[in-house]
Amino acid sequence: MEWWWQLLLGLWIVTPIWAGDKRLNVCMKTKHHKLEPGPEDQLYDECTPWKDNACCTANTSWEAHLEEALLYNFSLLHCGLMMPDCEKHFIQAKCFHQCSPNLGPWIQQVAPCEQEERIVDVPLCQEDCVQWWADCRTSRTCKSNWLGGWDWSRGRSRCPERSRCLPFPYYFPTPADLCEKIWSNSFKASPERRNSGRCLQKWFEPSQCNPNVAVAQFFASPAPSWELSYTLMAFSLSLLFLS
Repeated sequence: MEWWWQLLLGLWIVTPIWAGDKRLNVCMKTKHHKLEPGPEDQLYDECTPWKDNACCTANTSWEAHLEEALLYNFSLLHCGLMMPDCEKHFIQAKCFHQCSPNLGPWIQQVAPCEQEERIVDVPLCQEDCVQWWADCRTSRTCKSNWLGGWDWSRGRSRCPERSRCLPFPYYFPTPADLCEKIWSNSFKASPERRNSGRCLQKWFEPSQCNPNVAVAQFFASPAPSWELSYTLMAFSLSLLFLS
């Protein structure tokens, strides 16, 4: 029976690694994401931090910078011109969503029978949400959830009938409201700060290493894998009684 114990010991050791690896360095299954992450040395402007390992192509990174976005036919101009500092946050958020290979722990299927995926509750660092909200206070929008409910009758996102274009704080009273509501809980406002290792930055300086790699590893590693370990433990105990 000695070989059984060697086998089980090996499974206990590698099971957490297997479970975590499946959610690390991956791309979402969507129309505009690459199948696998890899180098992209021609990424455009705000998307350049991911040039060493990206889930987006150079063309996708360019499209992410358009006010009338080709990616999802979405218009940042639905309530007139957006202030440049506010618009920059949205471009960075689109680059983060399209290019980052570190979103695996938060990827979910859109629906049980569909192949498309989305992110849910990605923990954005406190500074990211606070600065985004502060820089968008004077810009205007007409909805709090930008993932649905638009008028698409002319092929671009337009405000629904009877909705009003008002400053962002009307629809997003707090930084957490902006981060969490705007794309239907794709992001979650984390109380953690940058460099804590417990939250993701939606943008970082291209000259620095990607800080989100370690954060994804932290969130990917522990919980689900130990469920199988408990099963292996029960199995090994049954072998002990039978031997």
